[in-house]
Amino acid sequence: MQLVVARIGRAHGIKGEVTVEVRTDEPELRLAPGAVLGTDPASAGPLTIATGRVHSGRLLLRFEGVADRTAAEELRNTLLIADVDPEELPEEEDEYYDHQLIDLDVVTRDGTEVGRITEISHLLSQDLFIVERPDGSEVMIPFVEQIVTEIDLAEQKAVIDPPPGLIDDRAEIATSRGEDEGEPT
Repeated sequence: MQLVVARIGRAHGIKGEVTVEVRTDEPELRLAPGAVLGTDPASAGPLTIATGRVHSGRLLLRFEGVADRTAAEELRNTLLIADVDPEELPEEEDEYYDHQLIDLDVVTRDGTEVGRITEISHLLSQDLFIVERPDGSEVMIPFVEQIVTEIDLAEQKAVIDPPPGLIDDRAEIATSRGEDEGEPT
């Protein structure tokens, strides 16, 4: 199975280094020197990582055969793809690969069907499940412990405890502004 583990950003310096947008929870494993990665577009690779380092909070990689800024710039926006055994599991017990979560049924604690996970969106602050509802609409559910209470791979479901307004229109008003408008304080 192939997983996208990073996207190449802009060139850094003049020696062929590039910034990368990491898309894996295991960069030390997937983006280590010596790793051979497929690419999208395929014509850009495969690429072998020669060196990697963190600079100002960003991961910088240099690939074998990419020796200058011009060659590095040509790789911009290329996706890096790792071959992963489909039976391989993440190191941590409560971590999951995207392919394990895609197509899981999403239900509330009381068993109400919400939909099916069609995509995982990886944001800086958290991951989001993109869930297709039975009516064809989509809802985004933050993949955080307070909302996603259980992932049951055997039963192929994700159990959620959504706050009001996340999957329906029962939003709670958390302010009293407007009740006493016009009265000076």
